[in-house]
Amino acid sequence: MTGKYLVTGATGFVGSAIVRALLARGETVCVLARPGSNRHNVASLKVAVVEGRLEDEASLRRAMHGCARLIHAAADYRIWVPDPAAMMAANVDGTRALMRAALAEGVERVVYTSSVATLGHVEGGSADEDTPSTIADKVGPYKQSKFLAEEAVRRMVAEDGLPAVIVNPSTPVGPGDVKPTPTGRMIVEAASGRMPAYVDTGLNIVHVEDVAEGHLLAMEKGRVGERYILGGDNMSLAGILAEIARITGGRPPVMKLPRAPLYPLAVAAEAWARISGKEPFVTVDGLRMSRWHMFFSSAKAERELGYRHRSAHEALKAAVEWFQAKGDVS
Repeated sequence: MTGKYLVTGATGFVGSAIVRALLARGETVCVLARPGSNRHNVASLKVAVVEGRLEDEASLRRAMHGCARLIHAAADYRIWVPDPAAMMAANVDGTRALMRAALAEGVERVVYTSSVATLGHVEGGSADEDTPSTIADKVGPYKQSKFLAEEAVRRMVAEDGLPAVIVNPSTPVGPGDVKPTPTGRMIVEAASGRMPAYVDTGLNIVHVEDVAEGHLLAMEKGRVGERYILGGDNMSLAGILAEIARITGGRPPVMKLPRAPLYPLAVAAEAWARISGKEPFVTVDGLRMSRWHMFFSSAKAERELGYRHRSAHEALKAAVEWFQAKGDVS
């Protein structure tokens, strides 16, 4: 891989892992950062920081100038938001604007960070890149925005010749989750012994550094217009919480809760969040999503890209240790 890179979302969780992976390979990296953003994740890295916003296409053109390759990892990732329109603007309109800027500046290669949220579900099995899915299947503004953004990228590949490869990370965990993400919040609560119960659901857990390597493999080997799941191990939520308990020496929750009684609690939590400004831990959309085991297969990425992932135990252990070192686990 040659040529200067522009990475969006580099101050965030997945984006900063991508930047570290690029620097380890000796690449020259510019990062796009919003004015006033928290830059802790890139503060010690040898990168050029260019200020700009996804809502400001002129700033995107300036950031892109002279870059041969683009990795677009920026996204508003929250299960609940007080203003869904703002999330749509960032994730959908911002992606369109960035891709237009990439075409205008003659970028040679693009990797767009989508999500398994855009894919369908297979009850009792694992979904892949070809599992059918529509916008009607998508619960909540985050999944809807990522679905529409990925559709926009695919359309620009077909109609405008955008040289983009799409990757679909599953549920990344590990070091650098500064916000933290919704999954990171769950890990912190579980590691602190504050999750006495669980609902019957499941996730695909992957180490964030494996996701970062997957981006580089997609840049090098991916087929333009194709999408590749970057995942890890499928685990039930009960299994995830039990693994975190083993890592911390704590006790795993043994109480499985029915969803129905939790909906009034979620409604109340969201109402309080609108007053307090703090994101609720239980949300209506989160409960609706939990009806499915969100299991996925990375077989295509393994076959075509040479993608590999470490165990969920390693990923969760890295996440717990990072949160402990940061002082988030009490």
